[in-house]
Amino acid sequence: MRNLRAALAALLLSASIAHAQTGPNDVRARDIFKQLIEINTTDTPRGNITTAAEAMAARLKAAGFPEADVKVLGPDPRKGNLVARYRGTGGRKPILLLAHLDVVEAKREDWSFEPFTFLEKDGYFYGRGTTDDKSMAAHFVANLIRLKEEGFKPDRDLILALTADEEGGDFNGPAWLLKNHRDLIDAEFAINEGGGGSMRKGKYLTNEIQGSEKVYQDFRLEAKNAGGHSSLPVKDNAIYHLSQGLARLGAFDFPVELNDVTRGYFEKSATIEADPKIAADMRAVAGARPDLAAAARLSAALPYWNSVMRTTCVATRLEGGHANNALPQLAAANVNCRILPGAAPAAVRDTLIKVLDDPKISVSFVGEARPSKPTVLRPDVVNAVETLVKQMFPGVVVIPVMSTGATDGLYLRNADIPTYGIEGTFGDMDDVRAHGRDERVGVKQFFEGLEFQYRLVKMLSSK
Repeated sequence: MRNLRAALAALLLSASIAHAQTGPNDVRARDIFKQLIEINTTDTPRGNITTAAEAMAARLKAAGFPEADVKVLGPDPRKGNLVARYRGTGGRKPILLLAHLDVVEAKREDWSFEPFTFLEKDGYFYGRGTTDDKSMAAHFVANLIRLKEEGFKPDRDLILALTADEEGGDFNGPAWLLKNHRDLIDAEFAINEGGGGSMRKGKYLTNEIQGSEKVYQDFRLEAKNAGGHSSLPVKDNAIYHLSQGLARLGAFDFPVELNDVTRGYFEKSATIEADPKIAADMRAVAGARPDLAAAARLSAALPYWNSVMRTTCVATRLEGGHANNALPQLAAANVNCRILPGAAPAAVRDTLIKVLDDPKISVSFVGEARPSKPTVLRPDVVNAVETLVKQMFPGVVVIPVMSTGATDGLYLRNADIPTYGIEGTFGDMDDVRAHGRDERVGVKQFFEGLEFQYRLVKMLSSK
């Protein structure tokens, strides 16, 4: 009888989730998502983030949010940040709901269709920003309006921050808000991007809680020569020096280093990995002394696993020469590094110099790295996520993760606002399209994430 009741409860829960995907909040969320995707928010002359921020502000005001609680502000007229407050009883400090509105550039000729036109096709929503990070922005806006309509009274304020310049700089967004208007976003903790769900071949595997992230650092490589006439070539060529050094860098791997978060990631992932050989390798790298042969196999199997285990540096841009009929006087490259927490950027530069192995290639910092301390996993946050995952995605394992990319969570963590990457939207771990061609999110997964975030916010703001 108990098993029958459990099965019936699971069936009713599944039905309620399916029903939610045709409800009024889902229609609203889709409309908001479409509106956001079709506003170009790139850091280009064609982009305008303020337009998107003001569009979301208008929706919140129309839903009854007081004018004084909805603000669009920032240091650049084209790059406004939206900050809105849903008033609670004040029994506890606020929760900050953070998502960014800006997106990386997308060129029509690189895509199968117009990247700033919202397209639903074959079970996916397509468009620049569908995964990074406008789906989360749409979830937050739609859910706050839903809570307002329902008359929900949280025991703490809910602060929404939809920000600018996450993809392209640190002079705006949370960094600027913390410096100039900390009172508007100060919170007990924040929910941010960085902790989505992972699936493979349609099977849901893990739901992540991101508590730390790698450190972003660019380096500029330069090789210089006196140049000369191209009809009198010499072996001492700046382009040759740089290209040969980059080839050596391309063949190099930084050493394997795991921390508590990444060790926990592999330990828990091993429990649900279908391939016994991969599961064994996961357990082997999670040991006190990581098995390097197992690490090599995992690195070859999936780029994410490789990046989780080590610092990575990759050439992302090239320039060189000044005329078709002249020997190059300069060859340069940008190398982008994602550095493990705790590793010194200066030590990474020293490693690059050693690997390039050419005194004619200089290596200099581009900007200053901004490390952030890991967030301690709060029991109330972890328990809420685990409870929801059991309800909505039976069999899925909740795991801690370190993001291989960077988010604006680093500024909040450094300002003593613990930040957790929690999304509840699942994506194919073998087909990551953020920042790439034909970016997309599953329609089913989008609406699941919407419901997940709604339930999570309610659980964390009521006792």
